[in-house]
Amino acid sequence: MSEKPADGNLDAAADGEGNDTLSLLMKHVSIRQFQKKPLSEEQLAAIIGAGQMASTSSNVQAYSVIAVTEPALKADLAGLAGNQVYIEQCPVFLVWCADLYRLRQVTNPHLKGADSYEDSMENFIVATVDAALAAQNAAVAAESLGLGIVYIGGIRNQIAAVSELLGLPELVYPVFGMCIGYPEGSPGQRPRLPMQAVLHRERYDAKATVEQVKAYDEEMQAYLSARTGGVNNTPWSAIMAKRLAEPIRLHMKDFLQSKGFMQK
Repeated sequence: MSEKPADGNLDAAADGEGNDTLSLLMKHVSIRQFQKKPLSEEQLAAIIGAGQMASTSSNVQAYSVIAVTEPALKADLAGLAGNQVYIEQCPVFLVWCADLYRLRQVTNPHLKGADSYEDSMENFIVATVDAALAAQNAAVAAESLGLGIVYIGGIRNQIAAVSELLGLPELVYPVFGMCIGYPEGSPGQRPRLPMQAVLHRERYDAKATVEQVKAYDEEMQAYLSARTGGVNNTPWSAIMAKRLAEPIRLHMKDFLQSKGFMQK
């Protein structure tokens, strides 16, 4: 068994030096400005193909992807997602969907009237996780081709309208969107929590994970102050408090149940 690095060396051990894959992962930034240069069909196929090779629970592959390139449709989706203009600017907008419809349809002939649980809470989780795993594989593949991406959770702001616009059947819901294209410039990389806050040894360390946020608050204050010219230096914990105090997308439970999810 290899020796684990001392906690003080965790960040150094993860810098990706000498490893192209790690280096690519450690350089990730969200891109919100794109060149007008289009993606080729070969690039899109490579990106989706990489997504398909992600891990999937029991090989159910319970997700689908909708590639949107029509300007008018991208404009409609941008409006529904909170007027995020980069959805219109990017050459390809991918909508990643948890999809249990396909599974239900193709398994039904084999069940011969037996009970089926595609609408269970567990299978909802499986489909959502499958979509996320495939999307992250695709994101890394896109970045390896010199492209940039940004995830769009705002696709769930008016999720019923988005679903109708995209023709999503029962047991399919849009988990998030993803803009893909050639970056127009590159923003600075946002600091992450210290590794000691998220990496626990053998048991969950409730005290340590909270204590680590103190240093991160200071780091984020410095980052935001530098980025905004001193206008904003709000600590991360205060930003998160504001977020948790907002009733964001409380329609999701009713919508998902109306689409046939989480019935059992």
